Amino acid sequence: MRRVIALLALVALGHTISYTNVLEAEWETYKLEYEKSYESEDEELLRKLIFYDNKKKIDRHNMRYANNLESYEMGVNQFTDMLYKEFESLMLSSINETEMASDIDLMYSPPESYELPSSIDWRSLGAVTPVKNQGHCGACWAFSATGTLEGMQFLKTKKLVSLSEQNLVDCSTTRYHNRGCDGGLPYRALRYVMDNKGIDTESSYKYENKQLSCRYNPQQIGATVRDVVSVMPSDEAHLAAAVALKGPISVGIYVSENFLHYTHGVLDDKSCNRPMNHAVLVVGYGHDSQGGDYWLVKNSWGSQWGDSGYIRMSRNRNNQCHIASLATYPLV
Repeated sequence: MRRVIALLALVALGHTISYTNVLEAEWETYKLEYEKSYESEDEELLRKLIFYDNKKKIDRHNMRYANNLESYEMGVNQFTDMLYKEFESLMLSSINETEMASDIDLMYSPPESYELPSSIDWRSLGAVTPVKNQGHCGACWAFSATGTLEGMQFLKTKKLVSLSEQNLVDCSTTRYHNRGCDGGLPYRALRYVMDNKGIDTESSYKYENKQLSCRYNPQQIGATVRDVVSVMPSDEAHLAAAVALKGPISVGIYVSENFLHYTHGVLDDKSCNRPMNHAVLVVGYGHDSQGGDYWLVKNSWGSQWGDSGYIRMSRNRNNQCHIASLATYPLV
């Protein structure tokens, strides 16, 4: 009996060593792939331990995914060496949907009689610019606002023009209660564009990953806004109609730790029924045989994150992650 126990202990030790070796190799690959460098050996050790912990969570989740117990897959990305709380304070901000209630002038109402397509992807129809990267700046609200405006402008002119988030970060500030890299609301960013009679193009006013002085140039306008429309809060049917009949729609969501590690599939996250902390762009919807109904969402964390910068999020599951609670788009 003792010999059996000893052998089992050796086998367990062998598996532990093997997994540790794998983690070590993955850590070295991770640093190279994501061009990671740290200020000191102590910081690198801390980042390594955080990476190990996150990678173990990812591996456990993916074992369940492989056994059809999860609807989405997780993976390593540029944030895997960060604690969620650290990421939250750096990249996310609270979004208070009640703040916007007093701002709303127009509410979208779908036609009385309409038939929605079973799926739609505005990327394939030319209305979506390439995935962008907000960097270490909580300017998701600006990227969400430009995303819906780029789409609506394309549908009007048939020309896809990338618009300047930096213009919004620098100029849509105190009067609109937006706070640059510390958060804001897409609705108010679009109101700025309407009041300002334009927003500059991305090429003329490039993103700099920080808030600077306003340098708006009326000679470089890429789009204008006539008015801003909200979609009925918490109504996924109305959001689907807006996406299908109008174009890409700006929305607010709650980003959980599960969301952070997403790579593939349909995110079904029962833990994300919390106050919104991020703004993104819904560019379509559809149905997946394993994950069910989904929203196709463009994020602003670069193409290395998620599924080439995108995520499919659960649709028709009681407004999961609050995805239909703060939907808006511009009239152009």
